[in-house]
This record gives sequence, C-alpha cells and structure tokens, in this order.
Amino acid sequence: MPKPNRGEVWLIDLGMVAKVRPCLVISTPALVQDRALVTVVTHTTSSRNSRFEVFVEARFLNSTGVFDAQSIITVSEVKLLKKLGNLLLYQLSVVEDAVRQWLKL
Repeated sequence: MPKPNRGEVWLIDLGMVAKVRPCLVISTPALVQDRALVTVVTHTTSSRNSRFEVFVEARFLNSTGVFDAQSIITVSEVKLLKKLGNLLLYQLSVVEDAVRQWLKL
C-alpha cells in the first residue's frame, strides 16, 4: 500500500464506534525507522457549527460534511483502506489553521 502524504484524504477504519470515514492526513510521511502511524483530522456529516469545523468542497467527498479540528487522532497505517483524493493547498491551509486555533499553536 502506498504511504499516506500530508493533504491526502483517506478512507480509514476507525473501529465500531467511529466507523469507516474519510480523514485528512496532517502528519508528515513516516520514514523507515519511524512507527507506521499517521495523524489525521476526521470528516463528519454531523456538523455542530463549531468554529473548529471546516467545510471543504471536493468531488471525492460524497457527502456534505466538515473536517473537525477537534477530532485529531493517530492511527496505524494498516487502518487506511483507500485513498480518496488530495485537498488543494488552500483547503489544507484552512484546516491547518483550525487545528492551530484548537491547540493554541
């Protein structure tokens, strides 16, 4: 399986509770000596109109929803099922800004 890269959206198996859902990769690619982990922001269709939710329009996202900067998780690369597409740089930047705001970075 190809290595996930920052800015890519993957379908990820997050388990029985969180289901299989699109997630945006925000971590840098793991090197051989690194653990095979990837940090992502999850996509949800249950928007709460929070300032930390970012709407992104992309053809590969079949449903209307948001990337939730409050839902940052790290998972094993084996949980990644399928690459859906890449966000445009400005779209990635907006999500990154929301993450920075949430974490006060």
